[in-house]
Amino acid sequence: MQLPDEQFRAGHIPTEVYRQIPPGTDVRKVVIVQEAPRSYKGPILLTLTITLGAVLVLVVIAFVVQIIAASMVAVLSASCGIGYTLTRSGKRKELRPSTRRRPTRSRPPVRSKSRYRK
Repeated sequence: MQLPDEQFRAGHIPTEVYRQIPPGTDVRKVVIVQEAPRSYKGPILLTLTITLGAVLVLVVIAFVVQIIAASMVAVLSASCGIGYTLTRSGKRKELRPSTRRRPTRSRPPVRSKSRYRK
């Protein structure tokens, strides 16, 4: 019997508990109540709830701000003629107009066989 739990179940009273019993008490009728081990389920669930709630609040705020900005741009562009454009950063490719054709070059004159080296 090494652990205190085993000692309590076997009916042994540790000396630190035995000293706290008032004199004249029948030791056979003493009941020792142990404190339950701490459960971490509550604090973990509370932390997850707070984290998910904060993320949800931030997503809702971002969505509302986007809606407000889009409606402001729509109102301003309709009333004042103000507009905006979105540009992507990075490498920009030059777009060739598809309606424009390249000028065709005439073929160079064909050399006679006498001009070639043998």
